Amino acid sequence: MASQTNGSTTQVSSPWPAGAGVSRTELDPTSFLRRSASIHPERVAVIDGERRITYAQLRERVNRLASALRRYGLERHDRVAALCPNVPALLELHHAVPAAGGVLVAINTRLGPQEIRYIVEHSGARVLFADAELIPYAAGLPTGVEVVRVGDADGADPYERLLADGDPEGVPSLLLDEEEPIAIDYTSGTTGRPKGVVYTYRGAYLNALGEVIEAELGHHPVYLWTLPMFHCNGWCFPWAVTAAGGTHVCLRRPDPEDVWRAIHELGVTHYCGSPTVQLGLVNHPDAARSERRVTALVAAAPPSPRLLSRLEALNIHVVHVYGLTETYGPHTVCTWRDGWSELPVERRAALLARQGQGYTTADAVRVVDEDMHDVPRDAATMGEVVMRGNNVMAGYFRDPETTEHAFRGGWFHSGDLAVWHPDDAIELRDRGKDLIISGGENISSIEVEQTICAHPAVNECAVVAIPDDRWGERPKAFVSLADGATATEAEIIAFCRERLAHYKCPDAVVFGPLPKTSTGKVQKFVLREPEWAGRERRIN
Repeated sequence: MASQTNGSTTQVSSPWPAGAGVSRTELDPTSFLRRSASIHPERVAVIDGERRITYAQLRERVNRLASALRRYGLERHDRVAALCPNVPALLELHHAVPAAGGVLVAINTRLGPQEIRYIVEHSGARVLFADAELIPYAAGLPTGVEVVRVGDADGADPYERLLADGDPEGVPSLLLDEEEPIAIDYTSGTTGRPKGVVYTYRGAYLNALGEVIEAELGHHPVYLWTLPMFHCNGWCFPWAVTAAGGTHVCLRRPDPEDVWRAIHELGVTHYCGSPTVQLGLVNHPDAARSERRVTALVAAAPPSPRLLSRLEALNIHVVHVYGLTETYGPHTVCTWRDGWSELPVERRAALLARQGQGYTTADAVRVVDEDMHDVPRDAATMGEVVMRGNNVMAGYFRDPETTEHAFRGGWFHSGDLAVWHPDDAIELRDRGKDLIISGGENISSIEVEQTICAHPAVNECAVVAIPDDRWGERPKAFVSLADGATATEAEIIAFCRERLAHYKCPDAVVFGPLPKTSTGKVQKFVLREPEWAGRERRIN
């Protein structure tokens, strides 16, 4: 080590170049649009019905919108809310709001006026972009919030007028640090008030690249928007597909008929969706094997082996991912392992139903006990899934206490229970609050659900704990049947008893549709609550 003495100061020289600012730029997912528009200006970036938008046009529209937002007073880190289905405007807002220096708040389109008001008020949004069909739900907003209508059919669209006022060259970036907020995403609120999850430029950039890798987007995917773009910023696919120079196929509603038409007529190569979306596809009369392989990211709940097998038969390649709003959507992926192609389809499907391990751009996940020690990798011992790294939120907006609790021990606590396999893959066994303890034995509701879903008449299933005077708790199943199928309570219970330890089998089965959140998660608390009515505690 060489040193130089200058008076009383000793300076230590280093053999390593410092870069002088040349070797670093802040990670910014809006840069993906600039690159793709430069390389592929005439490539179709967006398909919306009969409408086609090229990359050059998309860049100009985004530039105009960012410029107009700045011109009308948007300042650095001001929040901009959006209440839109999967339409081009919401895609443009994903790029334009951060380009203008703002923070995007994409709101669940299935919420009611009071919930929307709460999110707008809590986030401090100054403006709300609302689709014309959803304007009635934007009633009663806090004083001072401006509403910009999107998609008016009379030719006087305020959104388009705003773009016309903007500069096609855009505006200089206000980004100083990649750890600044790019978006606030509100949780579905199944256990209380929605929490505002803060995403950063760095996290969005790296998660977008993670999707490029794990979803196998390649260089020109045709991505169908079945996943709500408001949900975890569409798992960062507004930026990921753009990074890959892909085509965004907008779809206001994930109607199975429209999905199959897009697959067969528009050459769709990728889409995302919960098992609910996948079930709608495989059960639809138009379901037919695709000529080209379609890659589907499946999340929200572990898909049953039977569902995975049916998708495979349609030439739909499943990539099973798992995550939460707090992890920008997917955090883990069940990576295809060497030798799986030679396995029987049922065995292959069972392996693919696991949650796997962290994305390429994420740290590995752990499964830990109450003292934060790793559980054995024995595929049997349950613990909590904890995460950290690039895929984890910055924290909850205006809620430092909840953030501190979620980050205790230096890891984000998911609240989900899993086992850890010898090959390092994790496998969810329960949401922590859904564990059924019967006669001192732990019962995984997911294990029971997947067993019931293997019955040929069953479409979907949810299992919850109900109080029992003898055993403390017992499992109860809520089942929806496939179209035209029939089954009885006794048949379902007998089916389980042939495949599970008897103490794991449900004591009761109820048939009917399952209550769900807008993102496809079954609202188990809706099923559970009547069973525990009049009791102070929800454990027995």
